Amino acid sequence: MVEEAEGSASEHERVPPSLDPGELNSARVYDYLLGGKDNYETDREMAGRMLSHVPELKTLVWFTRGFLLKAVEMAADAGIRQFLDLGSGIPISPAVHEVARKIEPSAQVVYVDYDPVAITHCNALLAGPPGVTALLGDIRRPGEILEQIHDQALIDFSEPVAVTLSGVLHYVMDDEHPAEIVAAFRDQLAPGSYLAISHGSTDSDPEILQVLTGTKGTPAQVTFRSTAETEAFMAGFELFEPGVVPVQQWLRDGLPDTRMVMLGTIGRKP
Repeated sequence: MVEEAEGSASEHERVPPSLDPGELNSARVYDYLLGGKDNYETDREMAGRMLSHVPELKTLVWFTRGFLLKAVEMAADAGIRQFLDLGSGIPISPAVHEVARKIEPSAQVVYVDYDPVAITHCNALLAGPPGVTALLGDIRRPGEILEQIHDQALIDFSEPVAVTLSGVLHYVMDDEHPAEIVAAFRDQLAPGSYLAISHGSTDSDPEILQVLTGTKGTPAQVTFRSTAETEAFMAGFELFEPGVVPVQQWLRDGLPDTRMVMLGTIGRKP
């Protein structure tokens, strides 16, 4: 989970380097909710306020993580051997490269995050495995990310790639043009490529949506969107069943509904 940027001075002000332990950071909030230790008091306080209103939030975070790994498995099973995890956040095992390489040991994986702290942790985790790279990059500047990938020959875009945006786009405000960000990556992809997105839904309980307004003006602010708006990000992809649905519906039958709704969708570029 990460916030990333493209454009004006006001956007840059909203996306600080996040090296200050007193500064709220969504990747570290997410790390805390997953049981990680790479977070600070400010992050834990925000997570605590959210959990006081949404006690099932930790469960939903794990469902969302499960959806990401499900998408990686689907892509690897389909023969895709290149993975681009945008907004990768602080590494948590099993990571994308671990899941992909269980199916194909030669899979190439590129992690991208705007947060230097997350990239430092990625580099520590990835010390050793060839073909797995962490890049410091901001999805609001897709051209800069793509330039790094091309310059370092990290991905061959003439072959299929699986791109994941898990819990990322709701940190991109409408005036930062999230659909154009997705399109910039889509237009680089070869036929047969996959795209997986998870995104906070406006179908969430109104009380929860009210709680989330408490993040406004911080690096962790969010804009939840409707099912139709989330599906629009998948323009140019053929959606797999069950379409754009709560992430737990991608995992297995019988998982509980949650008052906070996280939508998940996976598509293939024809």
